[in-house]
Amino acid sequence: MSQETTQDPEQIAPSPVVGPSKPRLLMVLGPGLITGASDDDPSGIATYSQAGAQFGYGMNWTLMFTYPLMCAVQIISGRVGRTTGQGLAGNLRRYYPNWLLQSIVLLLLLANIINIGADLGAMADASRLVLGGPITPYILAFAGISIALQIFLQYTRYVAVLKWLALVLLAYVVTLFLVEVSWSEALTRLVIPSFALDRDSLMVIVAVFGTTISPYLFFWQSSQEAEDVREFPRREALVKAPDQGPAALARIELDTVIGMALSNVIGLAIMNTTAATLHTHGVTDIATSAQAAEALRPIAGSLAETIFALGIIGTGIMAVPVLAGSAAYAIGEARKWPVGLARQPMEAKAFYATVVVATLLGMTLDFTPINPIKALYWSAVINGIVAVPVMAIMMLLSARADVMGAFAVGGWLKGLGWVATAAMALAAVAMLFTSL
Repeated sequence: MSQETTQDPEQIAPSPVVGPSKPRLLMVLGPGLITGASDDDPSGIATYSQAGAQFGYGMNWTLMFTYPLMCAVQIISGRVGRTTGQGLAGNLRRYYPNWLLQSIVLLLLLANIINIGADLGAMADASRLVLGGPITPYILAFAGISIALQIFLQYTRYVAVLKWLALVLLAYVVTLFLVEVSWSEALTRLVIPSFALDRDSLMVIVAVFGTTISPYLFFWQSSQEAEDVREFPRREALVKAPDQGPAALARIELDTVIGMALSNVIGLAIMNTTAATLHTHGVTDIATSAQAAEALRPIAGSLAETIFALGIIGTGIMAVPVLAGSAAYAIGEARKWPVGLARQPMEAKAFYATVVVATLLGMTLDFTPINPIKALYWSAVINGIVAVPVMAIMMLLSARADVMGAFAVGGWLKGLGWVATAAMALAAVAMLFTSL
């Protein structure tokens, strides 16, 4: 669907000094905001809940630590798409060996399918918590709804509606002020870590890192920026139109910084709410949706399960298209297919077929004995491991002048990107070492 009649957000992008007014700010926000909202998917909710229940306030530092790193990584991925007019996979195809491209795409596909399955399973489990009955009809229904919405309704349209459903996650923020939070400890643990170098602690750290800095988000944001280059008539890839650079980069940075901030504020609220309501009462392992919903009981009372279910369903229906879409973008760009959620299904048959297949493959995982809540947590751990090679190759790509021209990533942004990559790698290696 064309956006020719839509005002280009880069025409109202903020200056580094003044910034936009509030209505204009809402227009500037785009791929970065959606990426941040998708980051608080059911996998994120389960991971933050488990971290708070298991370690109390001890893991608060992970969200403070990851915020600047996730901002840097997402800004870099967005800059790759906006600068080159292609997503990460398209650039890998042009500048790197085919075996490396196929390896990265395969890792992404496997991680995304597992995450899709975990999200669909959690949505079904949360629905059964409220409505009762067998879980299979819910799994089939949510898979069908997700596929139908992706094929027949433009993503940007239905996400504009569904993001309001995800606002029920703000109940965790409200709950923080209704329960007895040890604010001194909570604030202290934002900057002073408290954990042991054992398997359980390192696994939670990898899971938090993996759910905040996820590989599918890199591919999604770069591809969305590349698609916007095609959709907005005045935009050109920055390597061809460097004069558009200042406004474009300012928009990407503002969009991403705000999107990631909202994501981590919600994550921190979930972690501290479960610390105050579950951990303090001896619940240190969340195995069911009912246990996870208990964190909301101080504000919601008997409606705790309903609000929890709405949050899981709202974020899940918003995140599954990002997961399936990022896989389709990666495979499509690697194979030179027409790609883009702005295209009609008949214009990009293989792209939409990949979206459907990825969703269905994820759905099949829900017909195994795997616990839905545990699957969410483990999908975050897997993302934390898979992210390492993806981030490393993205950092190398983004620093190449022959790819990025005058907009090759350097300075503090490059430094933060490599710190993020090293931190993810160190946590993953330490976790695997302690698991042996």
